[in-house]
Amino acid sequence: LCAAFDRLRPEHGPHERLIGFVPDRPGHDRRYAIDPSKAEAELGWVPAKDFEAALTETVRWYLANEGWWRPIRVGRYAGERLGLAPARSHATAG
Repeated sequence: LCAAFDRLRPEHGPHERLIGFVPDRPGHDRRYAIDPSKAEAELGWVPAKDFEAALTETVRWYLANEGWWRPIRVGRYAGERLGLAPARSHATAG
């Protein structure tokens, strides 16, 4: 993600400086992996794009559609770690 943002918005980079490491949350998975081999073998599925190209396309979409995500960032979700945020009741959720 940082490399994609560095290519698309270099004036705000390097984006890697924004990464902050935090302690694992309870129940955190140690590893995430996706193996599409069964879908490829049994269904003949092949990805339409490679991972890097699709990731860059996704970043480009978010940069071009700020009107879609900005209200979320300035309203209900300010970027806090959700596993640590106090629970909101339905009456106070905005």
